[in-house]
Amino acid sequence: MNIVLQNLTRFGDLLQSQPAVSELAAAGNVVSLACLENFAGAAGLLADVSEVFPLPGAKFLASLDLDWKLALATVADFADTVATRARPDCVVNLTAALPARLMARRLCGEAVRGFTLDPFGYRHESNLWAAFLEASSTRRELCPFNIVDVFRKAAGVGQGPGRFALRRPDAAAAEEAAALFAGAGPGDEVLVVGFQLGASASARQWPVERFARLAARLHEKRGILAVVVGAASEKPLAARFREIFDGPCLDLSGATSLPTLAAVVARLGLLVTNDTGTLHLAAGLGVPSVTLFLATAQPFDTGPYLEGCLCLEPDMPCHPCSFRQACPRGHACLDAIDPEAVAEAVLAWVRDGRFPAGVYPGARAWLSARDAEGFMDLVSLSGHETTPRAVWLRCQRHVLRQFLDDVPPVPPARPLLPLPEVERQELSRLLAQSIDLLRLVEGQAGLAMRNPAMKKRFLASYNRLAGLWSASPYLATLAQLWQRQAQEEAVDIDGLVARIRRYGACAAAFAAILRG
Repeated sequence: MNIVLQNLTRFGDLLQSQPAVSELAAAGNVVSLACLENFAGAAGLLADVSEVFPLPGAKFLASLDLDWKLALATVADFADTVATRARPDCVVNLTAALPARLMARRLCGEAVRGFTLDPFGYRHESNLWAAFLEASSTRRELCPFNIVDVFRKAAGVGQGPGRFALRRPDAAAAEEAAALFAGAGPGDEVLVVGFQLGASASARQWPVERFARLAARLHEKRGILAVVVGAASEKPLAARFREIFDGPCLDLSGATSLPTLAAVVARLGLLVTNDTGTLHLAAGLGVPSVTLFLATAQPFDTGPYLEGCLCLEPDMPCHPCSFRQACPRGHACLDAIDPEAVAEAVLAWVRDGRFPAGVYPGARAWLSARDAEGFMDLVSLSGHETTPRAVWLRCQRHVLRQFLDDVPPVPPARPLLPLPEVERQELSRLLAQSIDLLRLVEGQAGLAMRNPAMKKRFLASYNRLAGLWSASPYLATLAQLWQRQAQEEAVDIDGLVARIRRYGACAAAFAAILRG
């Protein structure tokens, strides 16, 4: 089968679609990739891709300013080119935005996995994992799954462990990287540590002074070559780093293409980074990392898809913070994690080959590892597995995996850690209300089909349930799923009742876990 995988998002997300591409190709499919033109260089790093089709987004926007008909022609020409050369039997669309849905529909009609539109123009997802991918993007703090695994499931694969192996840098990129390192002259005994100082927003950047203090401590105790990577816009951060750190430093910010950046990262012994695309580049090349997850960033969904990496987030009750409100604490999380503690963890890793369990002042420390089903998971190194958020994420991993796979709920193989009593009672009351409301909605759905006067009551109950879940710090993702499925084309009464019962089984599974 010829498949076009469509990912019209940014650098990191594009790289994280690699395991889905590899599984599709391993099943005997020929996989092409449609991506934004400005990330075509990153697309060239993906293995198992037969051809890359870059969408000229800049040309589209320029045409849109002049004449919408020219913009439409640009997109139509692109779609025609993809259709003629790739001859897709199926499109796997991992981008939820309306233009991406339209493009997928234009390319392959109804033969779309992931995000699309139905024949009447309603939003449609091929499976509930795709719906979850979009729903969880607004409440990232509640997402218990690594986005790579969600991509895999949305693409219709994801059985067993994912394989995240990017294409190795070609000879030209490797030679260019070697030339950049030649002047630095690190010996074989010197640990080469990469530092990615920037992030998508300043609120998600660990202060440069802390990166520099970490580098100084590592150089003092072990001797390192610091390699600063990043975009040209991050040059001021690199300059500040060099002002503070007086050890050997190779500043490559703004000095590499994406292929050369991959070759540089492949030469690192370790990457220390904020939550960025460079993190996922390192993971796909098998390079271990230490990552700082600050502000809205959290490691459970965008952590590295590589076992044995250290993920650090501030040990603060407000972390991760919401996308929907300004920080009331002046971004205090930026200064929460102690660089001395990070240095000691790295030194232990150098000595023993693993990051140690113990106290990480100011941080929750997690080690990336796989769970029994092959999904990427996190194991606490700092004793935070008993906190309410961690316990609830663990419960969600169990229940939502079955709910999204549409399989009957089964109890966990071994008991999960309990929520603290206050949180357990609060959530138990919420779930009891939810189960009662779902029974009411199910009964009203049947009556509404026979009696139009009942429709208002049915809709009121339907919306009441959505409001109940939306207001909860535990079930807001279910609310998003519930509301998004309501935006699809209306299903028949049997389909609607089946959907309501599916949510009822999910709520009952959560309640059963709380009862122990």
